[in-house]
Amino acid sequence: MRALVPPGPHGVITTVMSPPAPLKLIALDADDLAVISAHVQDAQVQAADIIWRQDEKRLVVGLNRLDWEQTLSGGTCSRRLIAALRFDRVLACKSRNIDLETPEAALELLGIEFYASDPPGGSALLMFGHGGALRLDVECLECELTDLGEDDLGVAPA
Repeated sequence: MRALVPPGPHGVITTVMSPPAPLKLIALDADDLAVISAHVQDAQVQAADIIWRQDEKRLVVGLNRLDWEQTLSGGTCSRRLIAALRFDRVLACKSRNIDLETPEAALELLGIEFYASDPPGGSALLMFGHGGALRLDVECLECELTDLGEDDLGVAPA
């Protein structure tokens, strides 16, 4: 979104780009989840930021995601955003090739898929680099991605 700035001392009118609104997406089916998956592709996750709250039937993943909207719109410098990915109505959470006991373990989230079984239930599969995966068995798909702000540096590493 552009805003006009009053003329400067030499009568020059400039435009200023206002920062984009934080992203907040909700997925209730596989198509919705595919959109969220595209936004979290290549996100950086630390094992300590994967929080399974079994009593609440909720999994929350804190992540550092690339701002794909800015990147694809021709932004000169890629930026990373801190975001939270939340799944509700989770019946079970199983991991493969992810050491959740090592909090500093760095993971790369490659994407998310949903496999329906006994509708509206099914399994959400979070796929990580090096063969890592989290499988969430859900009563029904309820997922939310919310941006929380820019990371400390605000710039994606080269």
